[in-house]
Formats: sequence, C-alpha cells, structure tokens
Amino acid sequence: MNAPISDAPPVPVAPQAPLEVPAPAVESGLPAGLRALGLLAVALVPCVLAVRELGRIHPDEVFQALEPAYWRVHGYGVLAWEWRDGLRNWAVPGVLAAFLKVAHGFGVTDPRVYRGFVALPQLALHAWSLWAVYRFAERRAGPWGGALAALLVGLSAPVLLFAGRTLSESFSASFLLVAMEALDRPDTGPDARVRRAGLLGGAALGLAVVARYPSALFVVAALGWLVAGRRWRLLAFTCLGGGVVAAGLGLLDWGTWGTPFHSFRAYVDYNILSGRAAATFGASPPGFYVKPLLQAVPLWAWAALPLSLKPLPRWRALSLPFTCAAVYTAVLLATPHKEERFLYPGLVVALLAAAAQLSAYLSALPQRGLRNGGAALALALGFVHGQDYPSSDLRADQLRAIVRATRGDATGLLIVNEGLWGSGGFFYIGKNIPWRTCDWPHDAAFQASIRDRAFNRAVTFEGRALPELQAAGFRVVREVGRETILVRD
Repeated sequence: MNAPISDAPPVPVAPQAPLEVPAPAVESGLPAGLRALGLLAVALVPCVLAVRELGRIHPDEVFQALEPAYWRVHGYGVLAWEWRDGLRNWAVPGVLAAFLKVAHGFGVTDPRVYRGFVALPQLALHAWSLWAVYRFAERRAGPWGGALAALLVGLSAPVLLFAGRTLSESFSASFLLVAMEALDRPDTGPDARVRRAGLLGGAALGLAVVARYPSALFVVAALGWLVAGRRWRLLAFTCLGGGVVAAGLGLLDWGTWGTPFHSFRAYVDYNILSGRAAATFGASPPGFYVKPLLQAVPLWAWAALPLSLKPLPRWRALSLPFTCAAVYTAVLLATPHKEERFLYPGLVVALLAAAAQLSAYLSALPQRGLRNGGAALALALGFVHGQDYPSSDLRADQLRAIVRATRGDATGLLIVNEGLWGSGGFFYIGKNIPWRTCDWPHDAAFQASIRDRAFNRAVTFEGRALPELQAAGFRVVREVGRETILVRD
C-alpha cells in the first residue's frame, strides 16, 4: 500500500566528514541525568497523546501493526491483504505482540490500557532518537544547543502527531535519526570508536528498512555520502552492521513466509516493478506534495534554510541528513502513488539538520537574552504551524466510542458510516464478538445486524441512521464527540 517516500528539504551540499568543533561558551546548566530525564519527558508527550486520543492517521496504523499483533496473541483478528500476499514482515508486529502478551498476562482487557503497554517500545525508540538529535547538535552547538535541538524536533507539530503512532513511517524515522547521528561521528581516532559508529549506523539504517522498505533510499544515499567522503573504515563497518540486520530479516521471512526476503521482494514487485500500487491506489503529479509540505515544515525550520546555505564560522555544513533527505525527495516526487504520510521520514531527517543549524546559530549569539529569546520564539513557532498535516480525519472520537461501546456485556457491534479499513479492528473492540460496518440503513449489513439480537451495541457517526436504530430497539446512552453510542437489551 506504500510507495517510496521523502520530503523536500533544503538543497544538499557536498558530503564532508563531520568536524569536532570547540563548543560555544553556552552550557546547558543541567547535569547529564536531568538532561536524560528531560529527553524522556519530551519523548513521552507524543506517546501519551496517541494513547489518550486514539484515532488513526491512516488505517495502516491499525491493520499493519496493532491488528496483526493482536492476531498473534489471541488467534483472531483482521489480517489485511498485504499479510495474505506476504508484502510485510513480522518484525514490528512481533515486538508489539510481545508487549501485548505481557498485558494479557496481567489480565488487561481494556483496549485503552493495553494500547499503553504497546506504546512502551515505541517510547523507548523515540527517546533514543531524541538522544541522537541531542548528540548530533551538541557537536556543533554545545550542550545548550543540543538540548534546544532536541526540543525543537521533539516538540514540533508533525513529530508530536506521528512519533507515538504505530505507523511504519514513525518507527522508521526514529531509526533514521539514530543512524544519522552515528554516521556523523568523526572517523578519526581509535578503531574502536569508528567500529562502534559504523556498526550502530549500519544497524539503525537496516532497522529503518525493516520497519519500512522505502527507507532503503536513505541507505543508498548514506552509503553514497560515505563513498564520496572517502570514509572507508566507517563505510566498511556500516555495511557490516546493516548486513547483520539484513540477515536477520532474511531469517525472519524464511521462518514466517517460507523463503528468505520474501516480503521485501514481494513489496518491490508490487510497488515498483509491476506498477500495481499506482494502478490500485491512484497516481498523483509531483505538485501533490506542495501543500502538505508547506503545512508540515515548522516555521523555525524555514528560518534555518539560509543558515544551511552559508555555514557558520568554525562549523561545516550538515551534508549527511540534507543529502539523504534530498535523495528521498527526488524519488518521492517521481513515484506515481503519493500519500501525505510518506513525507514524514524525510521531513524528520531534514528537521534534524535544520534544528542543529539553528541551535548553533543561536548558541553563538553573544548575549544570553538574545539566545534565550530566540530559543523561545523558535519553540513557539513549532506549535503554530503544521496543525493541518496530515489533512485526514483522525476519527479519534470514533475509536474512543468503539472502546466504550464494547465494554461490559457487549455481544455484537454495528458501526454506522465507516468501512472496514477505517474501523479499529478487533484490537479496539477487545473481545471476540461479531461486528459489522455499514453506511446506510438500507445496507445489507445494517439490516442483518438489527435482526440479530446478539448485536446489542451500535456506534453511529453524526447521527447517521439514528431513527432506524431507535426503531429497532436501540437507545442512546452516550455521546463521544461526533459519535453516538446506543445499546439494546
């Protein structure tokens, strides 16, 4: 269902080895332990928002991650067509299933509670990625600048929305941030330091691809960047780290689909070689991304654009993330099938570079008042932009209504005005009961449900079919946003 993805970042510059520069005379004022707790708190925000609000940016959030995990734990669920045709691997659903199994072992049956358990590995991954942002910027702007960059990225509107969501774009973007920081480290000095950087960077790139196959574009761009910079030792260990992850993917597919790399080959064939993705889900011109891109990029990132064209004194350009994001952009624009969410991984990589640039500029200002005022303004600009990205309806009130409707003695559920792929699946129903979706009272699913007394719960959007439901014996018990919950005895 996906296609290669990207973002339109500032124009990249020629690859250069990162330079360890003297940190500006600005200290963070916080010990390392408190900085770590601060990063964890920032990472917690999007995860709490996702669990509290529910909803979904795209059906894949449920049916490519949460529902397969639920199926593995409970033995029933809705498996999307990709799982029948083998276009997906079981890495991410397998990890989520492990945490869901723990919740099940504790007797947790409420979907909102076990959704919190499932959020724990993503919280850890997002926190790790923000630590990478801090380290990346600290090399250029000192501890104060590193902390500011982590806040700029972590509290920007797109990251607050996406980072807690179980989308492949969200998982992949976090791994990409870790990879960018590792490969940005200097390749001079002891072999052990280069080895650690390369193995970590390669493994993170590999895991980004395992989470979302189009992120292979970042691998190509990053390896090309290393070759152009003649960073041969780092390149060798990067390939080794990525090769280990690739071997693990091959074994996973062998054990689940019967042949090594089955899901990767099937994905490439469907989305690239055969052109079936564009034929099935539609094709759009490059201009499709102009509006969502303008909405997605925080205002402070646009302010960092001229800084990327004229590097600050004693500081080299951030060529790695810009190069990777630019390659990603070019392929995305040329790919026929387009969706707004495809922008996210490239957007986050570009934001890493922009945040480090802006932080370095502010940290170099001579007056503390200017530095702090500039930082506060930049953080505020991250909130006032990007609220309309993506433009799709999250339907958070519907999923909350479904969870409420299916508690207690619910034996069957009818969801009015929503198709299968827009529902929450068995994951948000939380029990093995029959359920149907329909749009109108004359639909066969509606008629069959009102005749079947086992269907004693209904959720309808904006009052759709409300008179017909009440005529069939349902009564209104609660309003949840635009949704109405009905029950019948």
